[in-house]
Amino acid sequence: MTHRLRVFAIGGFLSYRALFGWLNPYLFVIILLVPSVTQIMFFAYLGRAAGVEDDSFYVVGNAVVAAAVPCLFGMADTITDERYTHTLSLLVVSPASRLALFLGRAAPVAANGAIVAAFAFVVGSLVLGVSVPFSALAPLALTILVTGFACTGLGIVNASLGLRWRESALLSNLILYFLLLAAGVNVPLDLLPGWLSTIAQGLPVTHGVEAARELVAGGTLTDVAPLLGAELLVGVAYAAVGLFLVRLFEVEARRGASLELA
Repeated sequence: MTHRLRVFAIGGFLSYRALFGWLNPYLFVIILLVPSVTQIMFFAYLGRAAGVEDDSFYVVGNAVVAAAVPCLFGMADTITDERYTHTLSLLVVSPASRLALFLGRAAPVAANGAIVAAFAFVVGSLVLGVSVPFSALAPLALTILVTGFACTGLGIVNASLGLRWRESALLSNLILYFLLLAAGVNVPLDLLPGWLSTIAQGLPVTHGVEAARELVAGGTLTDVAPLLGAELLVGVAYAAVGLFLVRLFEVEARRGASLELA
């Protein structure tokens, strides 16, 4: 157990440092923080022109979905970067627990996603004048954390596919665009086709965005507890599927000697 905890904590920390290789905070700001705010501005002004929803709708939706960016790309890069540096085969043949390895890599990524979402929420609200009740701050923080976890679950699925395809960045972008379209971020669910609205119920972000909007509108943690429970369940389901696929694709890659090839 102690060994697994060391793999989880130390391995996850070192992997996170190697993943982004931040030389200074400037890179973090340019790559993750600034785009999260410009995205809010774009959709808020687009929404004003289209007359679909108010600024609050777009601030909350795009701030919460900002958690998905580091979660999707960060988890995918845990595979692709290991392959690029030719350390993936060493990682796979190690006796370390796969659960500890990938959950250790997922934890800092989920925290990173929550930080980016919180930053986008604060800046977007200040710039566009969206008021948030003081009583909603703590529940909103919890909502962002739960959503970050759910997005990381989907990120693990994305990472597992990196064992089969080299271009994981393309897949990450496609998943992100689908979330922007179908998860109720920029288009109200009741305006989507019925089948797409049904699919949205199984996506991370959907329930988190709905919960955040209720909190901003004056709801309480008790009011949004079912939504947070659904978001957490979605995250657990994706994480379980992702870890299963990691193991399955690992076995196939070892059998076909394709770990470093894709």
